[in-house]
Amino acid sequence: MRWMTAPAVAVFVLLPLGAVPAPAAAPAPAAGPRCTTGTAPYQRELERELRLPVDGRQSAADCVAIRRLQRRLGVRPADGSASLRTYRMLLVDLARRDPAARRACPARPYRVTCVDLTRQILWTQVGRRLVFGPVPVRSGRDGLETRRGWQRIYWKNRDHHSTLYDVPMPYAQFFNGGQALHGTRRDLFLSGSGGCVNMTVPDAGRLYALLGTGDRLYIWGTKPGTAGGG
Repeated sequence: MRWMTAPAVAVFVLLPLGAVPAPAAAPAPAAGPRCTTGTAPYQRELERELRLPVDGRQSAADCVAIRRLQRRLGVRPADGSASLRTYRMLLVDLARRDPAARRACPARPYRVTCVDLTRQILWTQVGRRLVFGPVPVRSGRDGLETRRGWQRIYWKNRDHHSTLYDVPMPYAQFFNGGQALHGTRRDLFLSGSGGCVNMTVPDAGRLYALLGTGDRLYIWGTKPGTAGGG
């Protein structure tokens, strides 16, 4: 007897009129890298500001919360470490968003550039209205502290070069002897200056364009790790 092979038959599933087949499930997103950095110098400060349990010890939850903050603030690397850079940028952000964080600087009907040595931040205001910043700064190190109190810009030099320290001082705005607001390419979060108030070069350029000779500064507080301003 000869066996016959049955022909293949296509099977169609009829859907109700207007029905759309369900799409295939999307693959689950890959999990991000684990947050594993350990305890860092500004652990307690960041725990307090982020309303985490304040114990000074890095936990997995601390690491994730700090890394999320770093990503929001644009801090690199965003590794979850409670670093000085992260803490200072958080202070900048808080001062930008909360008017109460700027109350220590006197309100005047004219421009006042406010330099908070304790938090190492600077901004310019008219009355209580922000017109520049806040931005991070680096003030004078121990023994060469930035001078405090009311100051006035008396000379500006866009391309100044320090003969004392042999370093460029772009967008320099002098306010007391050799002390000036100016830009630097050095790390703002390491050590301190020779008495000047350092900013990133882009920030210094924007402030240089805003202020003029005769503009007022108010400087207060104490840079951490120094004996205090003169």
